[in-house]
Amino acid sequence: MISGGIVKKKHIHEFFDLTDKIVIVTGGLGQLGTQYVKTSLEAGAKVAVFDINTNDLNPFFKSNKKTPNLKIYRVDITKKSSIQEGLKKVIATFGVPHVLINNAALDVPPNKNRGENGPFEDYPENSLDKTYAVNLKGMILCCQIIGKAMADNDRGSIINISSIYGCVSPDQRIYEYLKKRGKNFFKPVSYSVTKAAVLNLTRYLATYWAKNNVRVNSLTLGGVFNNQDKQFLKGYCSRVPLGRMAKEDEYNGAILFLASDASSYMTGSNLIMDGGLTAW
Repeated sequence: MISGGIVKKKHIHEFFDLTDKIVIVTGGLGQLGTQYVKTSLEAGAKVAVFDINTNDLNPFFKSNKKTPNLKIYRVDITKKSSIQEGLKKVIATFGVPHVLINNAALDVPPNKNRGENGPFEDYPENSLDKTYAVNLKGMILCCQIIGKAMADNDRGSIINISSIYGCVSPDQRIYEYLKKRGKNFFKPVSYSVTKAAVLNLTRYLATYWAKNNVRVNSLTLGGVFNNQDKQFLKGYCSRVPLGRMAKEDEYNGAILFLASDASSYMTGSNLIMDGGLTAW
């Protein structure tokens, strides 16, 4: 920036400033979604949450219902019309979004006793359809609709949340302790496949929308502490060089980096934060 012949340098904090930026977070009412919402608000953004379950709000959202820069919309990301309606409301309230955080996803943790926990050969077709619908189709639809609005305005940052299990196969040995308890748990194939697809969706859109100044990156996460079974934690953490799962706020810096001008020359990349798990 040049004024009167003097080049003005950005202060370091300006690189991470989201003041007056409009951010949409899908699945924003969940554990990590809540963290991304908090981070965006603290950085000065106006935040719209898209979530299908808007009835049971956690304490943060209950206490911030009247915050003018925060709006919650019931949106089913597997339905194009629902996303379109949600975007209309965001534009009417805040304006065209600058940032889309594609966070919504279905997963099956080992403490859930559901039909899709069995071996690969028996994985139910309807479970496959549900996971594809949210984790992949829903993300693509959000990019089509919200990403287009960004591209039409020649700016934007899309952050697609992936997982280490999109880069490497789940170590099924971690769950062997459950067999001793009479449970037959396998990390489902659909989660890995959809999270792997996120990586190439990111690359595709990064090149497709580069001419429109829309940056598209993926953030690949490792596990996060969430009151998991002690035996599971022991097995999982033994595979992590840092020896632990992430705290729920430890991904916030990466989100802020990817959403802000701090990453202005970054697109088509995958940022991995996993405590080093995929390094060996």
